[in-house]
Parts: sequence; C-alpha cells; structure tokens
Amino acid sequence: MTDSDAQDVYPSVTIERSNGQADAHIAPLRLGERLKEIRTGSGLTLEEASKLTGLARSTLSKIENEQISPTFQAMQKLAAGLSIDIPQLFAPPKKTKAMGRRDVTRVNEGKMRPTGTYEHELLASQLSNKKMFPFKSRVRARSFEEYDGWIRHDGEEFLLVLEGSITFYSEFYESIALNEGDSVYYDAAMGHMLTSVSEEDALILWVTAS
Repeated sequence: MTDSDAQDVYPSVTIERSNGQADAHIAPLRLGERLKEIRTGSGLTLEEASKLTGLARSTLSKIENEQISPTFQAMQKLAAGLSIDIPQLFAPPKKTKAMGRRDVTRVNEGKMRPTGTYEHELLASQLSNKKMFPFKSRVRARSFEEYDGWIRHDGEEFLLVLEGSITFYSEFYESIALNEGDSVYYDAAMGHMLTSVSEEDALILWVTAS
C-alpha cells in the first residue's frame, strides 16, 4: 500500500462463511469505528493517542471517520502505540446490551455486618450475581495485632478513605498512611489489612471485583 492510498476510503471487508458464501446479515467491517472503540476503551483522547502512535491528531480523526485508510506503516504505529496486535484492528466492534439493573441504597440503609475489626455496611445488596461488591466500612482495629493473620481472597479491590486516616498494610509492600480522599487499588489475593490512626474510627468505601 502506498502513501497515496491514504487518500482513499478504507474498503468494506465482508466476513464469509466457511463455504465461501458471504453472510448478508453481517455488516461490513469499518476500521475507523474499530479504531475509535479501541482508543476510547483505553480512555485515550485523540491527542493522547497521537502522542502514543506518532500519528497526527488530524490523521487519527480522519481514519476514525472513514475519510482515509491507513497505510500498513500507519497500522504498525497504531498497533505499537495502542499496545495491540494488528489483527485486533480488524475484529468486529463489540455490541453491548443493557441489562437494565439498578439498586439504590439510601444513606445508612445498607445491610450491616459487624466484625471484630470492621463494621461493614453492604451496598446494592438487592442485586445478585454482581461483578462488583461495594460496601462502606468503619475501621475499628487500632493495631496490627488485632488481626489473626493476613486477610486475602480472590479478586481485586479498590479502597477510598471517606473519613479519618488509616494505615494500609500489604504483604509485599511497606505500610502506607492514607488520609481522607486517598485511595488504593490492589490484588486482594495479596495479604492486606487496615488500622485506623485518626482520633475517630476511619470510614472507607470498599469495592471488590470478582
């Protein structure tokens, strides 16, 4: 493909059945749409994608709007800059279907689950088969010794300090102080635990992803 090819609209790509007959129900692949899906899915602006790929912002915009087709060299830059393989540029865009699920938890109306070191308030407790498990916790523990051992479980976890201050202990890192507004995301299979260090017991928001 020559540089002059970049002025042509990218041709439609038809997905065929194994017997060689085109499937009329499968829409032609639009490379620009796929590129935009990858970029926005990575949380990148056109400017940020331009810096990563070395392609001008205007060029990226024209590709995404199907105004030009990229040269093979441009596709190599896109793949390298966006940390993908070239074949991923040709995968059909994913279709998402809204499930229409919602669960509102009013203040102080979550399900309470007190333990020796925490007082948990489970949020969105009416929804089953959730991929995320949000809850607020009042951190009662004041010392490392109050725990029987490291807490660890499957999944990943996000923690945000809502009130007060805590010390966050983890198995493979030095302990760290977190104050109101600070957050941490970590592998929950790694041993971890918290203690309050503020005058009042700290309040945190926890989100566990399965």
